[in-house]
Amino acid sequence: MRIKDWDSNLKIRLVGEASFNIILWAFFPFLSIYFAESFGRGWAGVLLMLSQALSVIANLSGGYCADRFGRKRMMVIAAFGQAVGYGIFALASSPWLPAPILGFAGFTLASLFSSIYYPASQAMVADVVPEQHRSGVFAVFYTAANIAVVIGPLIGSALYLNYPFIVLAAASALCAILATVLSRRLRETLPGDIAKRVRLQSGGPWHRFLTDQLRDYKIIASDKVFLLFIIAGVMLSQTFMQLDLLFPVFLKETIPLTTLFSYGDWSLQLTGEKLFGIIVSENGLLVALFTVIVTRWMLGFRDRYVFIGGALFYALGIWMFGQMSSFWGLSAAIAVFTLAELMSAGPQQAFVSRLAPDHMRGQYFAASSLRFTLGRTIAPMSIPLSNWLGFSWTFGILTAIAILSALLYNIMFNRHER
Repeated sequence: MRIKDWDSNLKIRLVGEASFNIILWAFFPFLSIYFAESFGRGWAGVLLMLSQALSVIANLSGGYCADRFGRKRMMVIAAFGQAVGYGIFALASSPWLPAPILGFAGFTLASLFSSIYYPASQAMVADVVPEQHRSGVFAVFYTAANIAVVIGPLIGSALYLNYPFIVLAAASALCAILATVLSRRLRETLPGDIAKRVRLQSGGPWHRFLTDQLRDYKIIASDKVFLLFIIAGVMLSQTFMQLDLLFPVFLKETIPLTTLFSYGDWSLQLTGEKLFGIIVSENGLLVALFTVIVTRWMLGFRDRYVFIGGALFYALGIWMFGQMSSFWGLSAAIAVFTLAELMSAGPQQAFVSRLAPDHMRGQYFAASSLRFTLGRTIAPMSIPLSNWLGFSWTFGILTAIAILSALLYNIMFNRHER
């Protein structure tokens, strides 16, 4: 399915979200360093865990609201909320009010609204794209997001480390623009019969919102295949989320200076912090170049082999990362890491869309994103863990967790294929 044949909603979102993601990735990879320097490694991990725990609640609420109030409305509200959160973060990073704890509050607020945005946006894709084309559409969105991962960290290395206020203020402004465009140009895609059914089921006093939501997620939890999918995903996320958490701290503290190229007396050297920006950009470049190719390649394999293979490549990639200290060794590790990422991107979203009943599509996507929101809640623990056990043991534990997730995927498919 070519982009020119897409629904207009998806074209608008593709441009708007890609633009915002460039700014997001100009500062997001460096936040664990910012918080570690501001609060110490131990407290940074605790605070990031708290932030993401709140995001889990917001994510589940976002799925419920997307099925009740509509995809468009929740996306617009979430984009405006992110604008406010990043605005607070920008103010806290300005020369006039340098306040790390206020910056953390702004970051947490933006994360909450980002978690509300996700299930509505994914459900909208499932609303307007036929099942046979969904993997391809999700792959294009994933590619666009990772083009931003190429450009953003390079901008961040040049600008954010020296001018954080300007970058964060730009993120806030872009979120506000995105919310305005979505409000004026998007049309609602929530099917009317589903909206009516959900409203009838959730009628009554306002506090029924919570009880109805818990009831619906209890139904989802009773889907044993889906539950195993989430548990395995949460475990696997402990591996790939370290790209934004443990990796920058590891490079900053273990590689004070490294040589990329040398010729005679001339050499190009970078600090570990700037090297991290290049590594993240390499990850984004590989994803941008090969997402569609690898997604099509994966269509020739059964989901079982794709999911298990991806988990094992994640295990290999993070093990390699912990063993390397040179630019070229780290580049090889991130290439393996990226292959694992590409194997999983489109097929996992399509797998969720096949499992989800039509009237609970938003909630299934919200529950599936627990792989990320709940995963992010636990993943920052790697930062204080590295302080207590050292980087070698921490990377070893993460490798073992990725292998265990592959075993869980195998159990999941044994149930699914009965």
